[in-house]
Amino acid sequence: MNSFYSDNELLELGLKSFGKNVLISRKASLYSPEKINIGDNVRIDDFCILSGQITLGSFIHISAFSAIYGAYGVEIRDFSGLSPRCTIFSAMDDFSGEYLVNPMVEKSKTKVVGGKVLLDKFVQVGSGSVIFPSLTIEEGVVIGAMSLVKNSLSSWGIYVGIPVRRIKERSKNLLTRL
Repeated sequence: MNSFYSDNELLELGLKSFGKNVLISRKASLYSPEKINIGDNVRIDDFCILSGQITLGSFIHISAFSAIYGAYGVEIRDFSGLSPRCTIFSAMDDFSGEYLVNPMVEKSKTKVVGGKVLLDKFVQVGSGSVIFPSLTIEEGVVIGAMSLVKNSLSSWGIYVGIPVRRIKERSKNLLTRL
């Protein structure tokens, strides 16, 4: 038995759309697959969680134990990826103490805030990093391992830390390899 779903099994998952050469681990969890669009040449490894409105471009790798929570939408464009144990949140509870938190509490007693998250082309997120809602990570950004992204990031930079800060420019030489 192959550890990835076959094309026929992918059809049975009920994805909104998927392209060619899509490899999704049988150990990944997809919630609301009818809201998930996947391009060509995409691999999603073991123990990943994809939930909500998610659009993955082409040539994307989502490494093991990563989670994408797309209540307000998450888009990852071509040639981008998540290293192991990354988490993207497009929504989060208000932890101010004015509201209760968790999905098992009546909605009238909670406050969920958020917005779309966009990872543009050629973005790589380092292992263990967390990305908050309502932001854009522009083309060519690399985020170092175990970083926290709370705000949008400008293109072709290398960012690290909690919260992230830009430490240097990233080379665009990879564009010559297309």
